[in-house]
Amino acid sequence: MQIYYNNQPIEIPEGSSAKDAADQLHLNSPHEALAVSINGKTVDLSHPLQNGDRLIFWSFEDREGKEVFWHTSAHVLAQAVLRLWPDAQPTIGPPIENGFYYDFANLTISDADFEKIENEMQTIVAANYKSQREAIASKDEALRLFANNPYKCELINSFEANSPLSAYRQGEFFDLCRGPHLYNLGKIKALKVMKTAGAYWRGDAKNEMLTRIYAITYPDRKLLKEYLQQLEEAKKRDHKIIGPKLDLFSLKEEAPGMPFIHPKGLIVWNQLVAYIRECHNKNGYIEIKTPTMMTRELWEISGHWKNYREHMFTSHVEERDFAIKPMNCPGCMLYFKGHTHSYRELPLRVAEIGNVHRFEPSGSLSGLFRVRSFHQDDAHIFMKPEDIQSEITDVLAFADNLYSTFGLSYRLELSTRPLENTIGTDEEWEIATQGLKGALDLNGREYRINEGDGAFYGPKIDFHIKDAINRSWQCGTVQLDMALPKQFDLHYTGSDGLPKTPVMIHRALFGSIERFFGILIEHYAGRFPLWLSPSQIRIINVADRHEDYAKKLGQQFREAGFHVEIDASNESVNKKVRNAQLAQTNYILIAGDQEVEHGTVNLRTRDNTVHGELDIASFLKTIEEERKLRSQISPFAKESA
Repeated sequence: MQIYYNNQPIEIPEGSSAKDAADQLHLNSPHEALAVSINGKTVDLSHPLQNGDRLIFWSFEDREGKEVFWHTSAHVLAQAVLRLWPDAQPTIGPPIENGFYYDFANLTISDADFEKIENEMQTIVAANYKSQREAIASKDEALRLFANNPYKCELINSFEANSPLSAYRQGEFFDLCRGPHLYNLGKIKALKVMKTAGAYWRGDAKNEMLTRIYAITYPDRKLLKEYLQQLEEAKKRDHKIIGPKLDLFSLKEEAPGMPFIHPKGLIVWNQLVAYIRECHNKNGYIEIKTPTMMTRELWEISGHWKNYREHMFTSHVEERDFAIKPMNCPGCMLYFKGHTHSYRELPLRVAEIGNVHRFEPSGSLSGLFRVRSFHQDDAHIFMKPEDIQSEITDVLAFADNLYSTFGLSYRLELSTRPLENTIGTDEEWEIATQGLKGALDLNGREYRINEGDGAFYGPKIDFHIKDAINRSWQCGTVQLDMALPKQFDLHYTGSDGLPKTPVMIHRALFGSIERFFGILIEHYAGRFPLWLSPSQIRIINVADRHEDYAKKLGQQFREAGFHVEIDASNESVNKKVRNAQLAQTNYILIAGDQEVEHGTVNLRTRDNTVHGELDIASFLKTIEEERKLRSQISPFAKESA
């Protein structure tokens, strides 16, 4: 019979499974063929094939592959724990962004137990058990099978009446699970138990506290070693430590999840905002500012009051309900609706750097990465259907320029129409999806397609940026929306004189400015390039008699638009230099007798390179060019800024 792999026809024997096809294609290494997508649905490799099936084999490089790898590994962890503590009760064990966890009732462990858990996991992996899926006929049957585990029974009772139920068996371990799983455990070549923590059953503080064990596995020992090294480097770059240390921001109990940006932090912040506004101007955007709090009626039209209210901060004033905006979109809809528009005006690109508020549980708040108050660099582009591809192409070019300015690489993902609960016609979805796909094809970059992962109102493109230590962050997004323009009854007059509903793009590239700021702190490890730096120049006078010269220099650099500090303290020159380096000052200028006599400065950079005596005019010209170009690398140092 004939199947298709990467859209190429392949002949395989009748009755073959996906595993047989993988073997025929020599996809046998530990990171390859972890699971398979058959006609758009991810299943186990044991799944039988039929003539005409279209296959995508997921590797460890794919998100789907990692999820299957780590979910199977969670079962290995649970199996090991039950061998060591037979009275423990397993509850749930999902894959997460890096690795997996499993929650247990009736279990108390400490870090001292990690090694024996790892050893038992190694024993299980060495046995190379096959992961065998077993269908469960009914909820009653499932309840009988897991009668000794009240947590599994609660889960079973919460499922829809006709939900398909299954469990997986590996050796003596049997667990309720929908899968899919690895074909066998031999692909797991490296593992590490990372930490343990308390967690409430089903995330509800009213429920019992469970013991959560976090772990990670890889198909290669080298990958685990690299991950552990990355974690060590990440600790050194933690923005929650570097930010307050450099006096950039703080978090206070009086405003949980709402950062205080300090004067030095605001210098960085203002540069980010100025840069995005400069980009907006070059790309033909206009900018608006909409109110922070608006009435319930607005949020009912947008759908937020019904579907998002638990995440909104609300108030009741003069017998009316209000909400602080969690998103900027509805305000922009009102702006568009307040004017009469012709097809000749479109596309209309409307930007807003808006402060939004969303309720996040206190336990999930994390520095600048997860907050309750943040600013989005939103834009809404109103256009005709035929503008989709060209506008998306322009946004992709905009994003490429933006991220490259910060030395950030990225990858692209296109998410298409979900299988159910979407709005819009088949034709509208086809036009929208082909517009995005066409723009991505013209862009020339590789991109991944996530079938069915789009929003209910339209397909989208996501930007996943990579920082200096190769961590991935989902930042920018471009979404086509066919819902809000209709919900707000937006129109423009077409070339035929008839009213038409515009197509709209939501676009945010920083995403959250707070979060992007935090990413940059970690990306640069606090060592900002000159154009972003809040500590660009520090002038150190050798003795009191050089202070007037230092002040004169400081004024000269300030007039050129640089941020300057003068250290006229009684500390030694070496101590002053060290303090400037700890403050991540880009350029440290020392003024002594020789410099005063020659009208020069003696330059050091924060990497402790001594550049010696320099002409002031020449130095100023060099750093003005560095700032203008937004250079990532200092012309005076080999370090990356």
